[in-house]
Amino acid sequence: MTAQEGREKNMGVKEIADALQVPQQFLAKILQQLSRHSLISSVKGPHGGFYISEANSNVTLLDIVECIDGKGALTSCILGMPTCSSKLPCPLHHHFYGSREGLKATLSACSIGGMLDGKGY
Repeated sequence: MTAQEGREKNMGVKEIADALQVPQQFLAKILQQLSRHSLISSVKGPHGGFYISEANSNVTLLDIVECIDGKGALTSCILGMPTCSSKLPCPLHHHFYGSREGLKATLSACSIGGMLDGKGY
């Protein structure tokens, strides 16, 4: 949606799914979830669709990842262990901690508005 000209151009699920080459039903569920959490905007009806409003411009990619995959997506143990932490690390904790923190920093620095403006960050 950010690649489209104009900030508030409605796009239907089919149009977005075709552009991304993903199943419509799968994408529709994700877009509805993002809309429910006010990360993107939507309009119902025959001329409806999803769009990026000015109010959505401060939403970060981290907000989107956490909405779809949950808050623990980038904080949980890489091996899936329930008690992994700096005090009780899994065998890979220290190897992946810096990479994960770097990814979180990058995702939190990249906003929808920045992508719309062509800046990314």
